[in-house]
Amino acid sequence: MLEDNNNTINSRRRTLKPPQPVTHVIFDMDGLLLDTELLYDVAFDTIAQRYGKKFTWETKKKIMGTTAKTYCRIIVEDLQLPMTPDEFMALCDEEYPKVFARAQLMPGVEKLLKHLKKHKIPTAIASSSKKDSFHQKTDKFGSDFQSYFHHILLASDEPEVKNSKPAPDTFLVCRDRFNPKPESKDCLVFEDSTAGVLAGLRAGMQVVWIPDTRLDPQECLDKDPELKPTQVLKTMEDFHPEDFGLPLYE
Repeated sequence: MLEDNNNTINSRRRTLKPPQPVTHVIFDMDGLLLDTELLYDVAFDTIAQRYGKKFTWETKKKIMGTTAKTYCRIIVEDLQLPMTPDEFMALCDEEYPKVFARAQLMPGVEKLLKHLKKHKIPTAIASSSKKDSFHQKTDKFGSDFQSYFHHILLASDEPEVKNSKPAPDTFLVCRDRFNPKPESKDCLVFEDSTAGVLAGLRAGMQVVWIPDTRLDPQECLDKDPELKPTQVLKTMEDFHPEDFGLPLYE
C-alpha cells in the first residue's frame, strides 16, 4: 500500500517516500508546465489521417518524454506510415505552429514559478523539445516566462545529451549548468511522463510526478518497480513547497 497524506489511493497528493530538503528545482515542460501534450496529439493525428491512420493513446504512451527523433521513429513504425521518420518530422514542423499558439500554462504553474523566483530558488527547464517548437509554445507569454529560469535545456538540440529519457543524461546535463552546481540529491524534478520520472530517479534526484490525466498512475507503479517518485500529484496546485524544505506559500 502506498503511503499518502489522506490514506486513499485516489488522494490528490500521495507521498511514496519521505521527502528530503532541496535547493534547486528542475521542470519538464510539455504536459507539466504547458498543456501541450494534447496539442501534439492533434498534430500527429492530422498527419496520420492523411494516410488513413489514427494516432491512438497506445502509441502516445510509448512516446511521452522522448525526443523528436525518437517519437517520430516510433509513430512511423507503430502506424506503418509510408515515410521515413525524418519525413514525418518535416510534416510535424509544418503542423506545430498551427496548434502550439494555443498553449496555456497548466494549473498551479504560474503560482509556483512566481513563488520560487521571489525566494530566489534556482530553477531550470529540462525538456525533450527542440528550440523552434519551444518558442512556438512560449513566445506568447513574453520574456516573463524565460525569466523564471536560471537556464533552459532543450535535449533534442543538445549534443551533450547523449541519451534521451528515461536515461538520466537530460537531468544531469541540466544540473551541471547551474552555477554553482548542486549535487543531484539537492535537486527536485517535476515530470509528467514515466520516462521522465525514471530519468530523474536515475540521475539521483527526487521526483514529483504529475501524470497525464489519461494515465493510470497505480497501474504504472505496479508494473515498474523502478518507478518510485517521492510524490504523485493530481496537479501542480496540490504541491506543498514546505514538504521539500522550500519556503511556504504566503
